[in-house]
Amino acid sequence: MPGAPGRVLVVDDSQAIRQLIRVNLELDGFEVMTASDGAECLEAVHALRPDVITLDLAMPRLDGLGTVGRLRTDARTGHIPLVLVSASACWREPPHGVDAALAKPFDPGELVRLVRRLWSEGRSRAVRLVKPVAECRPGSRTLAP
Repeated sequence: MPGAPGRVLVVDDSQAIRQLIRVNLELDGFEVMTASDGAECLEAVHALRPDVITLDLAMPRLDGLGTVGRLRTDARTGHIPLVLVSASACWREPPHGVDAALAKPFDPGELVRLVRRLWSEGRSRAVRLVKPVAECRPGSRTLAP
C-alpha cells in the first residue's frame, strides 16, 4: 500500500488469523505481508524488510520461539520488534527476545495499537537472546471447527 506507515510481517499457520491481522493492520495504513510458519518467515524476512513481525507460538517446521531465536541472533534482523500472538498463556511476561505478547483470542484494535506503538518507537532496548521455555506447551487452536 503506497504511503503506508510501516511494513508488518504476520507469521501464523492459521490462514484465518493471518487474514484477520492483515485486514486490521491494512485498515490502519500498514503494508502487510504474511508467512505460514517460522521457516517461511526466515526465508522471506531479508527481502521483505518488515518494521514489525507478529508471530504465533505453535507452528509447523519452526515454531515461534525458534524463529525469535534465529531472528535475534542475525545482525540484519535482531532489531526488528517482535510480537508473540498465541493461544498459549504459559508466560507471565513476554519471553526473552520478544517485545510484546498478546493472547488469543485478542482484540484486533489492541493488536493494531501495539504494532503501531512498536513501529513508532522502534526497538530501543537491548536485544536479549531467547532462553528455552521448556514448560511451555502449545495451546489449542482458537479457530478450530
